[in-house]
Amino acid sequence: MIRRAAALAWCAAAIVLGARFALPDVAARASLPGRLSDQAFWALSERLSEPNGTFHSENFVSNEGRYQSVIPELVTRARQGGVYLGVGPEQNFTYIVALRPSMAFIIDIRRGNLHEHLLYKALIEMSTDRADFLSRLFSRKRPTAVGVHSTVEQLFAAYFPIEPSPALYAQNLAAVLDWLVTRHGFRLRDEDRPGIDHVYKTAFYAEGPNLGYSLLGARGRVGSPNYADLMTMDDGLGTQRAFLTSEASFAIVKSLQLKNLIVPIVGDFSGPSALRSVGDYIREHGATVAAFYVSNVEQYLTPDRVWSRFCANVASMPLDASSTFIRSVRGGAGITRAGASASTNLFTSALGAMQAESRSCGDGRW
Repeated sequence: MIRRAAALAWCAAAIVLGARFALPDVAARASLPGRLSDQAFWALSERLSEPNGTFHSENFVSNEGRYQSVIPELVTRARQGGVYLGVGPEQNFTYIVALRPSMAFIIDIRRGNLHEHLLYKALIEMSTDRADFLSRLFSRKRPTAVGVHSTVEQLFAAYFPIEPSPALYAQNLAAVLDWLVTRHGFRLRDEDRPGIDHVYKTAFYAEGPNLGYSLLGARGRVGSPNYADLMTMDDGLGTQRAFLTSEASFAIVKSLQLKNLIVPIVGDFSGPSALRSVGDYIREHGATVAAFYVSNVEQYLTPDRVWSRFCANVASMPLDASSTFIRSVRGGAGITRAGASASTNLFTSALGAMQAESRSCGDGRW
């Protein structure tokens, strides 16, 4: 009995000592931050980013006319409240609304995409509602007939006839830069101010609701949806899911922006550090990747060794059976990179199992 009591006492002491020294580390890894400070947000973006790269398009807006079609299945496959990864501009916000992640990282090879997301961040945070946001985004005077109860179709119908205002643009740009630099305290690089100006003026001010995808040196690629189309389309089953569909959807994105939880990163999918560093951050906080919107980037990861690097980067991330790729492929072809060779420009969205697809790629450094 004495030996048993001593053993129990020793175990109790061990548990106390273990809790004393081990629990703080476990607690630190237990969850993602509920909010990032301005300093932490900027430091994280800078630390995880790779050098600026190039692409054949500036991608101010999506050209994927069926990007919502996978959302009904996506919400049954991917984990709610996990970490969302994405690439490119505004379509990420719609997927974020569907998945309600605790945190999101937008990774793009171009720093110009980071500039666009900083612009979005400032405008979304400053705006009281969707109509106010569109007024700021397009530098057009807000119509008196629209408000929080307006449908998304009514919002865009009201903005189409309005001409852009140079004075409003100058006022808005100054407000955006002040919001980022003074309010948030972000230490913008030398190229960031003119980069934000370029995105704002070239795309949203100049084109307004008619803004569509284009290659460098071209405008309005035939067959691509414009901004209004992307916001007013549905998922193919009759449900509109764009982030501007309702005030509630807009509020989801605004809340994450205000908490600094949508972090733009500059990185090559097949690069040496960006994806792996994002994965390390997620793992350190005891979380998993819920979904990774890769658009059609895989078709550009050639030759094969480059694609293999991307696959190994994915394999190094904290994944589970619910972690889901969101892809865009041409002409409804297969969801492998080879499917991108189809001749049609019409994109179809598809889902894939991240863990299963990357299992054979290895998770070691390359």
